[in-house]
Amino acid sequence: MSEVKVLSHPLVQCHLSVLRSKTTANAEFRQSVKRLSTLLAYDATAQLETDRYDVETPLTTCDGFRLKKRVGLVPILRAGVAMVEPMLDLIPTSEVWHLGMYRDEATAEPVHYYSKLPKSSPVDVAFVLDPMLATGGSAAMAIEALEQWGVKQIKMLAIIAAPEGIQRLQEQFPKVELHACVVDEKLNDDHFIVPGLGDAGDRIFNTVG
Repeated sequence: MSEVKVLSHPLVQCHLSVLRSKTTANAEFRQSVKRLSTLLAYDATAQLETDRYDVETPLTTCDGFRLKKRVGLVPILRAGVAMVEPMLDLIPTSEVWHLGMYRDEATAEPVHYYSKLPKSSPVDVAFVLDPMLATGGSAAMAIEALEQWGVKQIKMLAIIAAPEGIQRLQEQFPKVELHACVVDEKLNDDHFIVPGLGDAGDRIFNTVG
């Protein structure tokens, strides 16, 4: 069964509270998404392998380290885009590959409308980025596309996850690690996470209503 790592940190709790509040303005909402994404990225990248090389300082030579494997960032459009910049700040050599999906409101299942994955030369490690893991449909579709591309190590990063989405990923992709800031109570009848924060994409891009 896939591993689920939930962050436990006072800063996570504070920024989550800002995200959840319905009175939080869009600009502040985006900043909190970025901050939480940075904390998630720090945790999710802890086991990345490095190579040693010599670094010349102004005084002497010392050990230096660089990432050993190619890293790919795979944001699920559109909300996942907000998580890319903080990841790139930490891993500027990352490749960014986009997957576009939207939810069919009648079925609550994802519709795949855009992919920019090549047919060959897969990255070594891929981070799937989506602020909300609700039913797990979009995440599952993204992970399946990455596996077909040939990616060997895949990690899912979500700010808020629902038990239903976690269960789906664990059943379908037992080798995929899930990193989340919090696991919420459940999905409601409209398949929104409760207590959640509403529609992350609308709040990030100021398209509510």
